[in-house]
Amino acid sequence: MDIPRILLAAGASGSGKTLITCGLLQALVNRKMKVASFKCGPDYIDPMFHSRVIGTKSRNLDTFFTDAETTRYLLGKNAADCDIAVMEGVMGYYDGVGGISTKASAYDLADTTDTPVILVVNSRGMSISLAAYIKGFMEYKEKSHIKGVIFNQMSPMLYPRMKKLVEEQLEVEVLGYVPKVEDCVIESRHLGLVLPEEISDLKERLQKLAGILEDTLEIDRILALARHAEELQVPESLVQKDETYGYCLPQKLRIGVAKDEAFCFFYEDNFRLLQEMGAELVDFSPVHDEHLPADLDGILLYGGYPELNGEALERNASMKEEIAQAVKQGMPCMAECGGFMYLHEQMEDMGGVFRKTCGVISGKCFRTPRLTRFGYITLTAGKPVFGRSAEEIGEIPAHEFHYFDSENCGSDFHAAKPMSKRGWDCMHSSSNLLAGYPHIYYYGNPQIPRAFLMKCLEYHNKEF
Repeated sequence: MDIPRILLAAGASGSGKTLITCGLLQALVNRKMKVASFKCGPDYIDPMFHSRVIGTKSRNLDTFFTDAETTRYLLGKNAADCDIAVMEGVMGYYDGVGGISTKASAYDLADTTDTPVILVVNSRGMSISLAAYIKGFMEYKEKSHIKGVIFNQMSPMLYPRMKKLVEEQLEVEVLGYVPKVEDCVIESRHLGLVLPEEISDLKERLQKLAGILEDTLEIDRILALARHAEELQVPESLVQKDETYGYCLPQKLRIGVAKDEAFCFFYEDNFRLLQEMGAELVDFSPVHDEHLPADLDGILLYGGYPELNGEALERNASMKEEIAQAVKQGMPCMAECGGFMYLHEQMEDMGGVFRKTCGVISGKCFRTPRLTRFGYITLTAGKPVFGRSAEEIGEIPAHEFHYFDSENCGSDFHAAKPMSKRGWDCMHSSSNLLAGYPHIYYYGNPQIPRAFLMKCLEYHNKEF
């Protein structure tokens, strides 16, 4: 499959990857190009910014969650009929699982998808040392995939000299620079960047940045590099690999998805897989809607920022009561991270106030001073999941990233840190509930969405 593509990577977090990726995406959209964008790793917020620019949903590609074949399938599926696929790396280019491997790094994604890489280099405080820095990244792996370089925070006076020096000494193309652009910077908070909706002048900032990049980046050369990417072997379907992907409900089922400013962390491919399996996804807002949508067969409560919306969630008593009643009466529900917190009896908000929430899970959630149980994990069930045996479900790759903890995290699964002896028990699993802090990517284990939908079908048939 011919997929013009590039991956923007950097030597470390905070080098300007997201800002430059968004600016480049805007410049490509301004050129009337149809763009597919991807974030390497389990990040939720960066894809929101991509989506704001390109006008369609950005996706995640994560080689911890999915094997090489599935990763290439997802790239091909989501980049079909697009002029170019732009991927944004994660952390430092080679930084992967456990801090001691390249597994699930931006390099691993580039290698899995044979994608040309443009290294974004924060040039502040460096001149000729840039050549040594870039050479180290290019030579660390025999096939680094690094084909181009962009200098971030570089003065226009220094750029021509540094471009000449680097291109003379290294086999890499310098594809432009980005000057210091303070008025285009995107602010951060405890879980990462603020949400796009919170930046009133986001469109203006991105258009300004795109205008700057049109002047300072060699965008035509970037496009040429993307078009020279090797043809990629992409499977047409994953059913031959795992027949679970071919599961389809005998009838449409209505699945409620909490979606608003409090619940906004989604993997778009999770939605697609649920829909391919026969689900009709019905959005609702625990902040704004007084009632659940009618005739639901299941509920999905994903992560987000319930701690920033504690007062509004507490005030919406009718919604809390209906969710609690539905789950207690047997409606299947999956809840992760922020959604899991919302199911508790109480949840501390960012102001330190404990808010009354749904009461499905006993105990309360509380804020901690640091990230709690952060990073990739592999989950193993200790009891059935939606009626399916632990052996049938198998191992589940997942991810945790939260500053809040619970008095009642559950103990129905064991979470093991990869390349580490560390692990802990977590999550609640009952006949109709799967809830806990871990985030699950369904293409990492399609048994999870199938088990959930099969339980939703059982509930539907009992109700109707």
